Amino acid sequence: MPPGIPTDAVTSGLPGASPAVTLAAEAPTLSAANTGFLLICSALVMLMTPGLAFFYGGMVRVKSTLNMLMMSFISLGIVTILWVLFGFSLAFGDDIGSVIGWSPDFVGLSGIGLTELWDGYTIPVYVFAVFQLMFAVLTPALISGALADRVKFTAWALFITLWAVVVYFPVAHWVWGAGGWLFEMGVIDFAGGTAVHVNAGAAALGVILVIGRRIGFRKDPMRPHSLPLVMLGAGLLWFGWFGFNAGSWLGNDDGVGAVMFVNTQVATAAAMLAWLAYEKIRHGAFTTLGAASGAVAGLVAITPSGGSVSPLGAIAVGAVAGVVCAMAVGLKYKLGYDDSLDVIGVHLVGGVLGSLLVGLFATGGVQSEAKGLFYGGGLEQLGKQAVGVFAVLAYSLLVSALLAFLVDKAMGMRVEEDVEISGIDQTEHAETAYDFTGAGGGTAPRTPVPGPIAGASKKVDA
Repeated sequence: MPPGIPTDAVTSGLPGASPAVTLAAEAPTLSAANTGFLLICSALVMLMTPGLAFFYGGMVRVKSTLNMLMMSFISLGIVTILWVLFGFSLAFGDDIGSVIGWSPDFVGLSGIGLTELWDGYTIPVYVFAVFQLMFAVLTPALISGALADRVKFTAWALFITLWAVVVYFPVAHWVWGAGGWLFEMGVIDFAGGTAVHVNAGAAALGVILVIGRRIGFRKDPMRPHSLPLVMLGAGLLWFGWFGFNAGSWLGNDDGVGAVMFVNTQVATAAAMLAWLAYEKIRHGAFTTLGAASGAVAGLVAITPSGGSVSPLGAIAVGAVAGVVCAMAVGLKYKLGYDDSLDVIGVHLVGGVLGSLLVGLFATGGVQSEAKGLFYGGGLEQLGKQAVGVFAVLAYSLLVSALLAFLVDKAMGMRVEEDVEISGIDQTEHAETAYDFTGAGGGTAPRTPVPGPIAGASKKVDA
């Protein structure tokens, strides 16, 4: 997120005075345009969570489809309530020691004026709070893709409750909150490379190390059951990501958000093409799963960097992410960790890449004056980005593993072996994704075609 809009002095010629007199700039006033824009962006980001549910839901086997959908949807409920009660205060309240926030007025969103503006901006506090809420909802949902087929729904609900409080809210303050130690250091994270993607990817790895692999991993086929559903989910994510990224400038007054919008499209296209090219060379085919995964990898990588790079730089960011993330998803088979739906390969690796590439491709002419190595800025910004990436990665990995361990000891995180084999949907949700019992049975009547078909030598049955 950008720092507050500066209120620089302006020069004004007053009537009856010969010299120009410098006056303080007027305080920001509520902008109906920016307020409406951010509300629309908030709705777009909310749509990303159902989009993620479809994306993940199509990638699992039939017997786990509903559970995968619900692991995303439950975040909409749990995190929303936590955010209103105290999460917004912890993430964006007055700084305490550069590690957490707290403002009593934000507790329950009860002390906020109807038209009270977010400091330095032209949007109400309520609008900023709801925009950030959608980020908080999406981030734990991202983790779920690594845990497909094997986690109790109640244990998952408890885990994301704890994780949001202990991991997401503090990290959001570090990266975006005024006074947060990474924010003050000058780490650039336009819309969530560290706070969202590195955070979720590292958490996924931490939980995997605790709960272990699926039964049959590296032995049984575990192919996606519905690639059309995957493509639908990827399309919804791509669409919603424009609100995620362009909205993060919190206004439309200076063109930075427009650049971010363009870079989001450009990087995503480049990553999709790069992933498909790698896939064709490596495996001999252009797959729909590769196209969807490549697009998401590009979206992840441009999220932290899109406000710092040019459109040409966005092509480079996307191309690098497409190839490197495609290579990274295969590491789970070599290293033996079961990242079911490639959360680590796409979100962790893509988030790390996008954050670090700021230190190479930042032009100094968009979001801030910070320049990357390739634009004469030396290694300073790259060093800051590395500190931000690895601090969030280490914290999220360790704390997430600890939380998973505690939940596992308290109630058990994994379903029983026979449940995992037969399918988690029926046991955890008492439903199945596809019900064919009402489709009828028997043999359909065969009606002869009442005459020869033009160009055919004999009759055929319909």
